[in-house]
Order: sequence, then structure tokens, then C-alpha cells
Amino acid sequence: MIKEFHAARWSEPLIMEMGGPGRRGFVPPEPIADPGRDLVPDGLRRSIAPDLPEVSEPEVLRHYLHLSQQVMGMVGISLFGTCTMKYNPRVSQQLARQDFLAQIHPHQDDATVQGLLEIVHRFDLMLREMSGMDRFIFQPGGGAAAAHTHAMVTRSYFAARGELGTRREIVTSAQAHPCNPATAAAAGFEVITVPLGDDGLPSLDALRSVVSERTAALMINNPDDMGLYNPQIKQWVDAVHEVGGLCFYDHANFNGVMGRIRARELGFDACMFMLHKTFGVAKGGGGPAVGAYGCSAELEPHLPGPLVDLDDGVYRRRENPGGVGRVREYLGNLTEVVKAYAWLVAMGSDGVREAADISVLANNYMETRLMAIPGVSKSYPGMTKHRMEMTRYSLGDYTAETGLTAADVQNRMTDFGVDAFWMSHEPWIIPEPFTPEAGEAWSVEELDYWIDVLAHVLDEGRRDPELVRTAPHHQVVAKIDGSSLDDPNRWATTWAAYRRKNNLGSDGA
Repeated sequence: MIKEFHAARWSEPLIMEMGGPGRRGFVPPEPIADPGRDLVPDGLRRSIAPDLPEVSEPEVLRHYLHLSQQVMGMVGISLFGTCTMKYNPRVSQQLARQDFLAQIHPHQDDATVQGLLEIVHRFDLMLREMSGMDRFIFQPGGGAAAAHTHAMVTRSYFAARGELGTRREIVTSAQAHPCNPATAAAAGFEVITVPLGDDGLPSLDALRSVVSERTAALMINNPDDMGLYNPQIKQWVDAVHEVGGLCFYDHANFNGVMGRIRARELGFDACMFMLHKTFGVAKGGGGPAVGAYGCSAELEPHLPGPLVDLDDGVYRRRENPGGVGRVREYLGNLTEVVKAYAWLVAMGSDGVREAADISVLANNYMETRLMAIPGVSKSYPGMTKHRMEMTRYSLGDYTAETGLTAADVQNRMTDFGVDAFWMSHEPWIIPEPFTPEAGEAWSVEELDYWIDVLAHVLDEGRRDPELVRTAPHHQVVAKIDGSSLDDPNRWATTWAAYRRKNNLGSDGA
């Protein structure tokens, strides 16, 4: 049964537009002295007070409560595909907020942060076990940052061998995550993209036709976002190694193969894991990201420092003189490493394997039901083998029939308490795509409801296309007019810019 749903709508003003002169949530005591005043040069001191809203504590509380009730995403059933999204345990979030972790300063002496360094070192060892790699770092601020780290390590590695002038090409596939070719190009390499065959997979022959003494590295994800696992991945790695190149495994889609494969055993020289997705840590607005980057012993001398070692029972940070330098400040987002460590310890090896099994099972259950809905097709339907933890579908036939797009359907689904589905990375290979990923956390009832909502909306679109085209109707906002999004003269990201562009006075009036 489709549930009745209507999001809260408060027409909430900006916090800068609220309150009045003299209102306070907290009145600090008058300072006896200001010992730091003489440390601030005159040129850096404020000449006027900061422009802050004057509001009481209850006003602030209600304001942000109202905003939280108006959030459209990640509060309903959210099957966010192409990167694993899963439940973030509250205990880990609470742990990271405790003063003994949140208040640690990165310049503290190692002797005062032994517990934190122990977690970093232990988690490094755990990821080595899961991947077969010889060392992990946690500096990269996400998956793309980990891919860029590999591009920089690749530069350093071949520069040390005197081959960087020749090895100028990095190979990827048409279905690789965009961060792989993008970061390779940002690091100064030429990008060679292997096209997809009729079965949705890039062919081994196509790879062999482009690798040469100019090849620096292969950067690829497997399984891909269609849910296809390349059965020839070992031969791919061998082909690149035969010409002297390195191989990087983008593990953003690791959830379906956790505990089943190890990157190093497939021959890869380096890999990355998404701690902020696969390892139960919040993504985006819920918390900073970490792309754990691991590599072979041969590449370890080129890693950015500092590294954490265990020496005579003491954990110590050390620089890596031959490395590429920092890719992020200090050791990275260590609060997220603690959350991921807690998640992995709680899961254990058996739990990790079970989660992978449930993820694949749930995806194939969804595929069976979704393929029975008129207007839904799947990417490369001729590939009849079971997909992994996600499948990319298409509403191309439905669009041809009704004129409604995947974005229209996406908007209407939010009217039933379902978060908007993820479509696809650009450029689209499949027309009007959508890519749900069940993972291991959603119940069969919740998956059924998500599928039922999709079927209901597609049926609505045939009967009343305008209802779907103008959605959402039960959400906090209506369909957004995006015509101004590319016009910097019309949008503003700060209160000061908003006030200036709307010719408002200093008091906002």
C-alpha cells in the first residue's frame, strides 16, 4: 500500500533575517583581560562588529528543527547507487563527538595520542588483510582524492625510475568512475578510454591495443556501475604489467565483493576504499570523507607522509622523505577513521561476508521485481548473468511512450516518502538511467515499498503525465526553476552577497 505523505513546510526565513536587537542565547562574562590582543596586528583587527544575527536560544532551536524537518534527502528510503550508501551507526557518531577525540590537536606529541595512533595503525593492518596491500594511508579526503593520490604516486614512481618522460598515458574504461580519468588528467597524464563492448564490458583485446611503453597506469573500478563484474580483470592487470604499467583498483563498488576478493591477489599495485560509504561512515553533509589508499611495498616509498609505525610498543608518526608530500593536512579525517574502525570491528570477517551476500541477494531480488514493471529495462539486457550489488536501469522506453523523464519520475517519487534515486554519472551511456543499490541495511518490506512507489508513479504518468511532470507536490518545495543556477548575478552563497545583489541595506531591510 502506498503511504500518505506530506513533508513539513515552514516557509522558514534565513537565520540572518530573524531575531532583534539585544536578543541573546548566551551572555558571556566580561573578560578581566585580553592577553591575546597584543598578538593581533592593528591591520587585522575588526573596525566594526561582525554582522551576526541576534536571536534567543529557543529561536535558534526551533529554526534548525524546522530546517531538519524540511530536508528532502536521506531521510526516507534511500537506495543511492553507484557508490555504496549504508546506515551509519549512532554509537560511532556519538563516539567521535567525545572530547577525548574531538578536541585532539594534530600537533600534540605522539605520547599524548597513543590511543588514536593505535586505531590508525590497527585499521591499516585490517585493510591490508582485506586487500593484500602492504600499507594504507588515510589522508585522501574521499574517493577522488584517493584516485588523485595514485596519479601522484605514479608520477613519483616513474620519475624515480627515469621513465616519466615516456610514460605519459593512463588507461581507463568508458564505465570507470569519472574521478579516474579526471584525476589522471589533473596530474598531467593523457587519458586513454577503452570503449564498452556489446556485453557492457570493455574487451581485453581493446585494452591490449592501447597499452604500450607509454602506459603509466590502469585506473578502473570493478564491478562497474551497471553491476557487471569483469571476469577477465586478472588478464587486464597482467596485460598492463607486461608493458611495465601500474594498476589501481577503484573499490567504490566494494560492497558486493567484501571478503570475496583481494586486490593484491588479482595483481593490483594499489587500491582505495570509501570509508565514508562502504565502511558505515556518513557521507557529504553527514561528515567528512576518507578515501583510504593502499599500495604495494614497491610503491610505499612514494606515499605521502606522515605514516604511523609501531616501534617497541610505541606508536609514532614519521615522515616519508621520498614521498609525494601532503595530499591533505596531517593524517586526514581521523574521526572518520575511528568510526570506520568501530564498524569493521563490530562486523568482523563473518559479518563483512554476510553483508556482501545480503547486498547481492537484495539487488537481484529488486531486479526480478523491477524488470516486471512495464517501461523499465536494464542496461545491456543481453548480459543475463546476475549483477552484483547494484544494477543500472533505464526508463528510455517509458520516456519515448509518455514524454516523462527519469528526473520527472524521481521528483514524483519523493512525494511518497522515498528519497530521489541516483541516476548516473555523466555522460549517460544508458538513456534515462536510474541506479538503486539496496546494500545490506534495508528490509525486504522497505525494498518492496520503494519498488511499489516506482510502479505507482509510472502508472500515474500514463494516466496523468502533467501530475508527474510538475512534481513534487507534497514536498517542502515545488519543482525548482533552474534557469538562474548558471547566473552568478542571481544566486548568492553568503548573506553578504545576497544583501549586495538584492540592494539591501546593512540592516537587511
